[in-house]
Amino acid sequence: MGRNQLFQRPAYLQRLIDFKDTDFIKVITGVRRSGKSVLLLLYKEYLKQENISDDHIIYMNFESFEYQTITTEEKLWEKFHEKLPKDGEKIYLLLDEVQVVDGWQRVINGVRVSFNSDIVITGSNAKMLSGELATLLSGLYIEIPMYPLSFQEFLAVKEIHPDSRKVDTAYEEYEKYGGFPSVVIAEEGIKDTILSGIFDTIVLNDVALRAGIKDPAVLKSVIRFLADNVGQLVNTNKIVNTLKSKGIETTSHTVNRYLDLLESGYLFYRAKQYDIRGREYLRTNGKYFIVDTGLRRNAVGRKDGNYSNRLENIVYIELLRRGYSVDIGKLEQKEIDFVARKLDETIYVQVAYQMPNNTHETDNLLNIKDNYKKIVVTGRYYEVEQIDGIPIVYIADWLLEK
Repeated sequence: MGRNQLFQRPAYLQRLIDFKDTDFIKVITGVRRSGKSVLLLLYKEYLKQENISDDHIIYMNFESFEYQTITTEEKLWEKFHEKLPKDGEKIYLLLDEVQVVDGWQRVINGVRVSFNSDIVITGSNAKMLSGELATLLSGLYIEIPMYPLSFQEFLAVKEIHPDSRKVDTAYEEYEKYGGFPSVVIAEEGIKDTILSGIFDTIVLNDVALRAGIKDPAVLKSVIRFLADNVGQLVNTNKIVNTLKSKGIETTSHTVNRYLDLLESGYLFYRAKQYDIRGREYLRTNGKYFIVDTGLRRNAVGRKDGNYSNRLENIVYIELLRRGYSVDIGKLEQKEIDFVARKLDETIYVQVAYQMPNNTHETDNLLNIKDNYKKIVVTGRYYEVEQIDGIPIVYIADWLLEK
């Protein structure tokens, strides 16, 4: 499959098209190497097909050789004035990894106010959406979060039909190596090498370098701990004590800072605990999930095991991909794996690698007395389609639901 075919991401592209020629600045966010730059180029191709002339499409990648010297507000303005057409017609501004330019927010806002423009930017750090951008552009930008390939996209790239017998084998590969596009298309022998490169780039460039961390050893230890404990309730003290037991001295302040940096770089996501009956967030431990299962495997030294938590991780990221905000549910002393909400829709999800023989995985769900949808997602296929009226869905089938 050719490169141009491979990276078609129609759902993401459609979101850009839906907001084309609106007042909203489109901000594509997500972990490095998940496909943001390719999406920007796909949008550029779409604009050309819509007969927009090249000189009215301004594309800049600030990590490319051509633009890497543009690091200040003044230099960015100079470059814009050099490139802006003088005919007053609409311009399409496509800026890749713009957050490396100091003061970029003021420039973007200036262009938005002063020129007839359609603006799309990408960034691999969540901090770009806070602070000055939020102040200047309150309500005037739309975020388009981007993730590595979904299982549906993975099958499309592999040219495997969702009804094919190859789906189960494909899921095993997806679960093991994840969905980074460059990993998916690589031969099996080099997948781990590519994952190591992506991991180091995210950790060293997007986290350590940006935060001025001279010695990333403690940071990498925190990452290993989180990756090995995805789906487990953790807190700062537990991380500090675990590292100390391994001879790595650190403090709660340092660990909290690193956790914040890892979330900002879209490497990990934190799910908070939500009291379903009291309808409030609990100020207690949270769970961390990693953006890609291939990166998890890389971070923990490629060891297997921990199947249930890995399954939870895949379900959590897929719920985010589908546009839900996701919490960990607590109902008195019982845990509901996920409470997923989107507008007026709520889904309660229980995740079980295998269904226990002596108890129902549905029991916790049955204690929730509202009428919202409830499902159990399993890591193994079961003939039973429901228990106590609650659907039992095999993970590969659930990932392929429309």
